[in-house]
Amino acid sequence: MAPTIGFFTRLLDEATPAERYRIALEQIAQAERLGYANAWVAQHHLDGAEGGLPSPFVLLAAAAARTSRIGLGTAILTLAHEHPARAAEDAAVLDTISGGRVELGLGTGGSPRTLSAFGEDPEHRRAIYDAKLVRLRTLLAGTADVELHPRAEGLDRRIWQATFSAEGAGAIGAQGDGLMLSRVQPTPAGTEGAPPRVWPRVWDVQRRLVDAYLEALPAGVAPHILASRSVVVVDADQRDAVRAHAEGGLTRQLQQLHGVTPGSLTLDELLVRSETHLGTPDEVAETLGADAVAAGATEVSIQVHSVDPDPAITARSLELFATEVAPALGYRVGRPDADLLVQKELTHVA
Repeated sequence: MAPTIGFFTRLLDEATPAERYRIALEQIAQAERLGYANAWVAQHHLDGAEGGLPSPFVLLAAAAARTSRIGLGTAILTLAHEHPARAAEDAAVLDTISGGRVELGLGTGGSPRTLSAFGEDPEHRRAIYDAKLVRLRTLLAGTADVELHPRAEGLDRRIWQATFSAEGAGAIGAQGDGLMLSRVQPTPAGTEGAPPRVWPRVWDVQRRLVDAYLEALPAGVAPHILASRSVVVVDADQRDAVRAHAEGGLTRQLQQLHGVTPGSLTLDELLVRSETHLGTPDEVAETLGADAVAAGATEVSIQVHSVDPDPAITARSLELFATEVAPALGYRVGRPDADLLVQKELTHVA
């Protein structure tokens, strides 16, 4: 089945926190009007430059009050930083007030500094995450030694996990959870410094993750694969200005992730190396159409990072993607209201 479309934000607009939150809420409401299946927000602690939202359930509760159909997801909740019972309660309250619209994306979180600030040992991050995941899952499923109030009906079947490795994808599949794929992947060994024409593309690397995930899924459990992609769609008269703006953010991204020297790549090379689809609807449909993993996902969730354009450009990009790019690629846009709760209840059920 063709993928649905989603919208993701790390809340990195050049603005005050209050303004960032206002912009994000407006974008989520717009995404619902345009037929996006889910809106996803990231959680980052103690670093506004990395991500502007430490409390995703609070923001998504505000989004729930402004919307009625769109799914409300965490991508990700840094579970290693959280108390699992507190996270389960917050997720259950949000699911209750939103009418069963929560999608619970989880991950370890990547910052040793913030994990230490929350009283956890960064050296044991994976073990901490695994233990908290077990507790969270039993609480949501109603199999723990205590019962949540409110109960989280069906929310244990709407858990997603993020990973960069085939081994991790296999473990996620074995648990029957959804697989969250990033817009970028760590560069495989031996490919750093390769010329642009032989850079490994994200879909080539992620194919191994998808295969491991599908192979490990229990019999009868439907796959749920979210492919996050950097996409900025612009009108022709805005194309050159947005491309020029993009160069700084993409350079910083690649310098941070891959040690790319500023000025060493052309703008077109930056776009390819950062896996960013930027251009007119026809241009984005052509470049994104080459992404076989996205085409085979259950959802393609778009984000404007690390281009980070003006909010007006982001709003127009959301519109152009939903009305022109997604239909051209055969992605599904919109879903009838009555389908929403049915979809939630059937998610991951054998």
